[in-house]
Formats: sequence, C-alpha cells, structure tokens
Amino acid sequence: MPYDVVDAHLQVWDPEMVHYPWMSQDPSLLHRTYRVRDIGGALDEHHVDGVVLVQSADNRADTEHLLFQALCSAHVLGVVAWVPLDTPDEAATQLDHWRVEPVVGISHHIDREADGGWLLRDGVDEGLTLLTERRLVLDLPATTPELLLHVATIADRHPKLTVVVDHLGAPPLAALRAGDTATWHRWTTAIDAAAEAPNVVAKLAGLGRAAGPGWTLDDVRPAVDHALAAFGPDRLMAGSDWPTALDAHGSWDEVWGGLRATLSDLDDAGVARVMGRTAVETYGIPPLVAER
Repeated sequence: MPYDVVDAHLQVWDPEMVHYPWMSQDPSLLHRTYRVRDIGGALDEHHVDGVVLVQSADNRADTEHLLFQALCSAHVLGVVAWVPLDTPDEAATQLDHWRVEPVVGISHHIDREADGGWLLRDGVDEGLTLLTERRLVLDLPATTPELLLHVATIADRHPKLTVVVDHLGAPPLAALRAGDTATWHRWTTAIDAAAEAPNVVAKLAGLGRAAGPGWTLDDVRPAVDHALAAFGPDRLMAGSDWPTALDAHGSWDEVWGGLRATLSDLDDAGVARVMGRTAVETYGIPPLVAER
C-alpha cells in the first residue's frame, strides 16, 4: 500500500535576517544559513514527499522566514509558527494575518523560559483555547520531566487540542549510555504520563543529539522502543531535526536512515504511520498519495 513519507521536524534559519538567541551557545557549525534546498536532493533520494518546518526562534521574523521558504520550496507541506500565546489578542491578530499561509501549528520554546511554569499561566491557557478553536496543533520542546508533566496537565485541560512533544521529550540517552538508570527512569515516568493523554503525539527527532557524538542505532533504540510502547505508531512521527542534528555528527541521510532502521520490528502499516501518515493526520496535510 502506498503511503506518504514526511519529515515532520525540519528547521531552517538565516542569522543575517533573524535573531536567534540560542545561537551564541551552540556550535559554530550551526552559525550559518540553512535552507530546504540544501537537502532537496537527499529528500528526493529517500522518496520523502515533503517536510514540516518548525520555528527556531520565538519571534515573528523567524516565522516570516519559514513562510518565505515554504513559498520557495515545493517540499514544504506546512509550517509550525510562533505567536505570543501569553497575549491571546495579539496572537489572534497574527494568525489572522497568516490565514492564507500554510501554518499548521504553533510552537513556543518553553524550555527557554525562566519561569518553569510558563505553560500553566492563565494568559497562556487562553492562547491554547485560541489554538483549539482554530484547529491548530501545539508543538512543545518539553525537555525536562517537569515540562513533560506540564504537557500532561494542559492536554487534560484542553482535550480537543493536539499537543506534540518535540524531540520525544529529550530522553536522557547519554545518561543511559553512562549507566545512569535513575535519570532514565525519571524521563520514562514523565513521558508515560504525557502519553496517557490521547491528544498527545510525540516526534522521534533529535535522538542522535540526545545520545551524543558517535551515537549508534543501539544507543537510540531504547528511546524508540519505549516511545512505541507508550504511544504506539499511531501517535508517533519521524523528524530529522536537521540541521541541529549536525551537532551530533549526523547528516540528514544518516539520521533519516537510522530512524527508519529503528522501526524494523514494526509491520508495514506501523512504519507507514511513523514515517508519514501520523504527521499528515496530525497537521491536517492533504494526503499526497491516494489510497488504493
């Protein structure tokens, strides 16, 4: 049976046009412009039908840059944008401005907020209601067990809002490699709590970076296996996390091929879900390949 193949987590940026606050702390190899066209050949070689671009900075300029990239590349199926969720009126105005753009979701870097409880603020709660009303998905980089528990809380408060946990909630694979099972257990407990909410979906993305340089399939497989047990393939989607993945010495080809290899125990239907169909349904992307 044919199925759509979608890289559900790709980022592009241009430091000459947009301010990225995180860039000063990240490796110099990321301090340059990356565009979809830089890996267009690899996407075609691996028969990837398209990508979902995810915002890299909590500002309007970054989203405008992504929307321009979407205009320039047929590979882009949707954009996960940024709006100020803690000021719902301003967020609504911005979404109205983008009403004809391919915005399929909204994200906010809760992991970079000084207030660890930012996601639970009253104003943010109104912003999440706005997303529900507009049938937009909420992507969240919940990189600590505490933030994963906050995901579980808002998913319960907003049962009609689809919440996507980016990077699988940053599983502590490097700690597991070092034998730190206590840290691993804290993550499994928190990700399981998030997975209990039926409206929570997770991305298999960023696992190589979580495992550290020199990672192998055996190093990332524990996270994939746990995610499959917690969410099932119907609530998991694959993402390359390119170009951030370059920091872990993983090219787009290596990361994508590695992700596919970790799904070897799934049947064809399960693989189809993770490698594309879950993303198509979660983000409301029109099917690229007709059912037969």
